[in-house]
Amino acid sequence: MGEKVKIGLALGAGAARGLAHIGVLEVLEREGIEIDMIAGTSIGSLIGGIYAAGIPLKYIRGLACELNWDQITDVTFPRRGLIKGEKLLSFLEILTGGKDISELKIPFAAIACDIEEGKHIVIKEGSLAKAIRASTAIPGIYTPFRFQERLLVDGAVLDKVPVSTVREMGADLVIAVDVGTKDINKKVKNIFDILFNTFDIMQHELDKYRKLDADVIIEPVLTGCSSFDLEQAERCIAAGCEAAENSLARIRELIKEKIE
Repeated sequence: MGEKVKIGLALGAGAARGLAHIGVLEVLEREGIEIDMIAGTSIGSLIGGIYAAGIPLKYIRGLACELNWDQITDVTFPRRGLIKGEKLLSFLEILTGGKDISELKIPFAAIACDIEEGKHIVIKEGSLAKAIRASTAIPGIYTPFRFQERLLVDGAVLDKVPVSTVREMGADLVIAVDVGTKDINKKVKNIFDILFNTFDIMQHELDKYRKLDADVIIEPVLTGCSSFDLEQAERCIAAGCEAAENSLARIRELIKEKIE
């Protein structure tokens, strides 16, 4: 296969739990494991997209630990969703510096779902901020986002961890990060809890029949971490670090095998 093994990263959906992706990236970067391409779904598209844009991880970590829902929430009359998403898009435009996906340091794709046609959509071009906004449009919470002539919602509806997309992008070795809920046992206090619990239950059932076809699957231990609680950022990042460190030996072994 040659000297350079192309390593692709598939970052999965999980709302606030996805802050664990930051910890995974910190470990891979620290260990000199270069990522050649990234595909992300929902929160995975947000963390993966801004990392691919060249934003330093120390800045991403700091932002995650300071962020609160008021900064990205604009409640609307619930015709299509509880939150308009304009505030989130403005935040993303500033964060990404208005970059186009073609300008990114690392090839990147965001996963969304066409809610009118039920199609799996891979966004590889156009505004990075708009691609992330589409991929993170959680049904019932954020309003769907019209982008590239499609009405798009959160990619987790069809593709929670976009392994196949990373393979199609040309990866020789695919590392998947799954931050989905492994057990359903959470108290319901508000409408957001109801919606997130509903999605978690659906994904939990789907996961019984659909396995991830990745070379390495990193699964941070996020027991008790809510999909809605941004105040648990440090805990999620630490879980991501620990899970990535536990996978390092396997990653290095596979890189060596593919070089040989």
